[in-house]
Amino acid sequence: MQSSLIGKIEKAKRYAQETERVTFSELSAKFRGENDDYIISYQDKKWHCSCHFFSSWGMCSHTMALERILSNMLPKEALITQFDTTP
Repeated sequence: MQSSLIGKIEKAKRYAQETERVTFSELSAKFRGENDDYIISYQDKKWHCSCHFFSSWGMCSHTMALERILSNMLPKEALITQFDTTP
């Protein structure tokens, strides 16, 4: 293997450990919920989800789960649920 490729692989491994280097500005994903699959997106600084609850509340368990998963890779305005219900 060429030494330049080996260097890129090593750098990629290091970058993968340093998730704070990444900030999502847009994303789209399919979320497999308990009852159905939903399309979640973040664009124009707003979350969107195809579930019924989101249309009424502007947030849902699917968007909140992604906030937790990607928390250090999202801009601050994407973190709309910065509360925790655990004691």
